[in-house]
Amino acid sequence: METLILAVVIAVVAVAAAAGLVVTGRRRKELPAPKAQPQITKPADQRTVEPTAEPQVGEDAAVGAPEERRTLEDVTLPTDTETAAAAEAARTAEAAEVAEAEAAPELEVPEPTAGRLVRLRSRLARSQNTLGKGLLSLLSRDRLDEDTWEEIEELLLTADVGVAPTQELVERLRTRVKVLGTRTPDELRGLLREELVALIDPSLDRSLHVARHDEETPARPAVLLVVGVNGVGKTTTSGKLARVLVADGHTVVLGAADTFRAAAADQLQTWGERVGARTVRGPEAGDPASVAFDAVKEGIAEGADTVLVDTAGRLHTKTGLMDELGKVKRVVEKHGPVDEVLLVLDATTGQNGLVQAKVFAEVVDITGIVLTKLDGTAKGGIVVSVQRQLGVPVKLIGLGEGADDLAPFEPGAFVDALLG
Repeated sequence: METLILAVVIAVVAVAAAAGLVVTGRRRKELPAPKAQPQITKPADQRTVEPTAEPQVGEDAAVGAPEERRTLEDVTLPTDTETAAAAEAARTAEAAEVAEAEAAPELEVPEPTAGRLVRLRSRLARSQNTLGKGLLSLLSRDRLDEDTWEEIEELLLTADVGVAPTQELVERLRTRVKVLGTRTPDELRGLLREELVALIDPSLDRSLHVARHDEETPARPAVLLVVGVNGVGKTTTSGKLARVLVADGHTVVLGAADTFRAAAADQLQTWGERVGARTVRGPEAGDPASVAFDAVKEGIAEGADTVLVDTAGRLHTKTGLMDELGKVKRVVEKHGPVDEVLLVLDATTGQNGLVQAKVFAEVVDITGIVLTKLDGTAKGGIVVSVQRQLGVPVKLIGLGEGADDLAPFEPGAFVDALLG
């Protein structure tokens, strides 16, 4: 019996163990499988920014809102070659600016022409004291007899006033002194001033016709020809005249038509560069008429107010050269009429200058006289005689070696300088 009971117990235990194993297996089957680590899917336009130990160029700009973040891939850095090229370009530009500054001379501002003769009066007076003081001294004598009048006449002739103007002046002085009667120094000076100014003729048109012809199509600059023999200072006068024009507000083109003298074109160009006037020049010993023509053409293209043409210094005894001067004028006139032909005369040559003036007047129509070197040993009466001989006015006078010593001629100021 006991044996039977033991067998039953063993059987129950075995059944229970088996039931436990079945339950455990079922539980294992019912448990969910372990979950894998989730894979995070990011938007296609968002990149992973890897941390770096030190920020590199361009990384600092990536900090901020997601849409503003950038990485090194988004930044294009210049290469060494590009950096070197940029530096070289900067150095080249700087060198060009320095070279341009060195090449372009600082422009000078010419002295205003208004009243210039008045400012130069003392210089003129020093050289003309003999005439003015001599006349006042003779007229101040208590008794004006024939001998005194002859002395007055001789003094005027010595001063290059000329025979006809001298006789005219003496007759007028005789009449006025007789009417005046008692003569005080101030009265005599006033009387003599009036008669000398009348002799110089203030009614003559002494203006320079230098305005551009805007009424024409295309607008054409005024053209001035400067003529004269060798040695009168013609090229220097042309350069000073350019300064006069610039001082009065005109734009100027210079024509270096004196192709026979090697230094003439260089000299004229230097004068022009000082005041910003362009110089048109040709080959040495080239055709002067061609240079003059090109200068006017350039003046038209640039819209200049005035073209100033310096011609060769020509000996009036050489007919061939004088004919060439006529050719220059004719060629220039293909563009239009010449506005001024200025004859430069050395005032120290006196009556010899009148011979030159007459010959030039036969070749080209002289419109005005430029008297140079009046501050030296020149005699002021040449102003009267040259005007009488040519029938054209003295428009400019030179009173020194300075750049602004060329002055518009003013009869009143000139006579005041003569009388001291």
